[in-house]
Amino acid sequence: MNVVYPICCGVDVHKTFFVATLITTEGIVPKYKKRRFSTFNNEILAFKAWLLENNCRHVCMESTGKYWVPVYNLLEDSIHVTIANPKWVKAIKGNKDDTKDSKWIGDLFRIGLVPGSFIPNLETRILREYTRYRFKLVSCKSSEKNRYQNVFTVCNVALDAVVSDMFGKSASSITDYIVNSDTFEPEHCVSLLQRSLKKKADEVVASIEGFKMTAPQKQRAKMVKAHYDYLCTHIQDLNALIDTLVEPLQPAINLLCTIPGIKRDSAIIILSEVGTDMSQFNSSKRFCRWAGLTPGNNESAGKKKSVRITRAGAYLKPAMVEIAHAAVKSTTFPYYKIKYERISKRRGKKRAIIAIARMILTAIFHMLSTGEPWNPVDMKQIDMPPELRVKEVQLSLRRAVKLLETHGIVPPDTIQIPKAAP
Repeated sequence: MNVVYPICCGVDVHKTFFVATLITTEGIVPKYKKRRFSTFNNEILAFKAWLLENNCRHVCMESTGKYWVPVYNLLEDSIHVTIANPKWVKAIKGNKDDTKDSKWIGDLFRIGLVPGSFIPNLETRILREYTRYRFKLVSCKSSEKNRYQNVFTVCNVALDAVVSDMFGKSASSITDYIVNSDTFEPEHCVSLLQRSLKKKADEVVASIEGFKMTAPQKQRAKMVKAHYDYLCTHIQDLNALIDTLVEPLQPAINLLCTIPGIKRDSAIIILSEVGTDMSQFNSSKRFCRWAGLTPGNNESAGKKKSVRITRAGAYLKPAMVEIAHAAVKSTTFPYYKIKYERISKRRGKKRAIIAIARMILTAIFHMLSTGEPWNPVDMKQIDMPPELRVKEVQLSLRRAVKLLETHGIVPPDTIQIPKAAP
């Protein structure tokens, strides 16, 4: 195999230390230098100086949790750091330790067998931390809503069976009255209802009368509600900070919002995960594969076993699936709706949604690459290889000739389609 990096370094990083193996290729047999460093900043800077002294500008280390981040932060300004997925550099069990692992990583990287992971720039990484934190808070908020509703369910309050939203104005007024009052007066409960819910006054009273809620249960409801209100306020403050961070990305946000199903919040999540520079992915296919929206390739002895999508894109993939669900319901722009209906008939609804999510992500790749707004062009017309494009043209010509012959416009076998050049 050809040597891609004559001078490189493999790093096996841990929480408190990391082991580095410097590989220098001079002739046939490479030379190795091994050193161990602490993960403190002064030791990382000493490691950086050691690399520069040996004219090493390429480093490879596996993405072990968050332990690689401090090392990456101090090296990225002057050294090209490749972060590898652990499955590409995994050593054989029974013949591994910290030193051997760093040497194995360096040997694989030296001959170009380690594909690098996508690491966005610092501004995008900071924005990503905020959006992922908001995702966690929103999930926690949803859990608190379910927990608050469960408090009333176990106390024989079936209000959720009558109202559509337990946190609406009328429902919130009623639940606060139940929690903060020692008695229940149906007349006062009816007076708290607003708008269309007044028509269901009898059902609301019937769903509450006869409930049993002890003082400890009321105290638990107050604690859950207080935590829910705190989360709502915290999310609002977080949204204000995110709006400040995305001001330089406003043109890209407006561009992505031209796609059906994408709103401002969804566009911010996408840009926080992938940034605006698409040159690091080289093609839309690699971009979709990185996001975990490409079918797997598992074939042996001529038999295809599993085509499941990968587990990649833990934050981007759910957002794209949510966008796809919104896009297929759009009546203003039914482009993705029509495609979804065609695919779901053959492959099922779940596979169809994943296919639509991949189409949208492909459109995002080309839009961020060219700066053009969304244009409903089929994905296969963009990414189709030349030989497959020729086959598609031949198939379209045969269909056209068959249509003319079926309607009697031309006699059968009068039009000969020329064969495509090999």
